[in-house]
Amino acid sequence: MSVLLEDNIIEWEAAMAVRSGNENHASTRKSALEAALQAEALRLRTRLQPVVEQHDLYLEDVDIKVAGSHRTVHVVVDLPEDASGSVGLDVISAISTDLSAAMDSDPEDDDRPYSLEISSPGVSRPLTEPRHWRRNVGRMVEVKPVSGDVVLGRLLDVTATGIRLIPQLPVKKGMKPKQGDPLALEFSKIRKGTVQVEFAHPEDEHHENSDGGDPGIPGAVHHA
Repeated sequence: MSVLLEDNIIEWEAAMAVRSGNENHASTRKSALEAALQAEALRLRTRLQPVVEQHDLYLEDVDIKVAGSHRTVHVVVDLPEDASGSVGLDVISAISTDLSAAMDSDPEDDDRPYSLEISSPGVSRPLTEPRHWRRNVGRMVEVKPVSGDVVLGRLLDVTATGIRLIPQLPVKKGMKPKQGDPLALEFSKIRKGTVQVEFAHPEDEHHENSDGGDPGIPGAVHHA
């Protein structure tokens, strides 16, 4: 009985060692793939940025996903931070043709098939950079500080170090919202910020309905 038990333990340990080795190998391969995709996205960002700027737009992000031999390149473009409104579908359609041409003529491309998706950020984008905050001056935002309570308020202005807003004070249901005194928050003290959709606000309707602004819905798709 003792011998059988020892044999079973040895077999189990050997199996676990093989499994652990396989998992470590898979984890290493995954990390290497992610690093390669990030490097490729950075390279494509450098190549595509001049094309985006020719359309007076800002290149927000380039992301690459791989499924087998097929690549999906997702390009996010936005208006300059001093512009109001949002990127329209006509603009996305126009820039998609030029971005596709830049991809097709890429001398470093390995000729693998790809799909090119172009979209604009949309109001659900987290506010992670000063330019994101500046693009949303005048809107209602929710701010989660590093410590303390969540603040909901109207964004007044943005400085080099932080933001200033008018807090909306909590009231009983059915009562008219009340505003507090202007509040200043430094970027270093903000954990997360998001725009709050105001359905009666015409600009929000424009974001939701006319620019493909939901990050999950591309504004234009090209296949190659």
